Amino acid sequence: MPFALRTSYNWKLRTRSLPLGKRTVVMGVLNTTPDSFSDGGVFRTHAEAIEHALAMFDEGADIVDIGGESTRPGKRERVGARQEIDRIQPVLEGVLRHRPQSILSVDTYKAATAAAALQAGAEIVNDVSGFLWDAAMAQMCVAASCGVILMHTRGRPEEWQSQPALEPDEIVPLVKLELEQRVHEAMKAGVERERIVVDPGFGFGKVLKQNYFLLAGLEELTRLGVPLLAGVSRKAFLGRTLSPLYRGLDAPTDRRGNASLAAMTVAILAGAQLVRVHEVRSTREAAVIADAVLGALQDSALLQDGETDRRTPTGYKASS
Repeated sequence: MPFALRTSYNWKLRTRSLPLGKRTVVMGVLNTTPDSFSDGGVFRTHAEAIEHALAMFDEGADIVDIGGESTRPGKRERVGARQEIDRIQPVLEGVLRHRPQSILSVDTYKAATAAAALQAGAEIVNDVSGFLWDAAMAQMCVAASCGVILMHTRGRPEEWQSQPALEPDEIVPLVKLELEQRVHEAMKAGVERERIVVDPGFGFGKVLKQNYFLLAGLEELTRLGVPLLAGVSRKAFLGRTLSPLYRGLDAPTDRRGNASLAAMTVAILAGAQLVRVHEVRSTREAAVIADAVLGALQDSALLQDGETDRRTPTGYKASS
């Protein structure tokens, strides 16, 4: 996989715009849930969650994504919109009291939760279902004029373990086709293209090694013509790959940091404009280096174009 020249965009959010492409935008993960796969139950009070969000901004996060319901397969607590709002809204409001200019995202597939979060000051709706699990979500986002993240998922979490396996050459075309459909349907509902980011949904209906085929082919998804977010942080496929180093057991979630950085760097060099992560400081440092590589690639391409222009007589096309 060659390094990809990253496309620049201007992502329109609810009250402002965010430039994408010149450097990697880092989204920090904040789960206010008791059962998320990585940090469930860690932030037991609203005050602890607010403190962690502020710490992530201090470490270099551009966005903090706040979720109130786990999408972990198997054992997970289903919650209604009211409970989800009660978990999320005080955290949103608390962060914005301390940092009024902070960019906050709400991780939800429920239109009622998204509406409450946007009213509380969120700029972005991050819908893991890509607007599939709540028919009211698209119109709510249109009315709010917010930024949206449409993620790809194969079915619901309770179905993932029983789904038929995908062949290696099926994965990228399937994800690309279905994300293209999600973008089309969102725009048909009235969402402006400039408000849309897509996420291939690592681990969401993709089992273990299938995620590596998706990561290796990630550049193909940049052809969708919208910004690309990669969320590989602490995912199960990384833990399984590390198992030879942990006596045959999957690496614990809190030991997947280095693997997360490796996978995240691959995603950046394949063209992802945004990454969603648990460990912000180390991600920011790794992203700075990956961005420098892409910057050198861009400069090299510009220099080569300049040399070609100087060497090519007027009226002739340089050979490829």
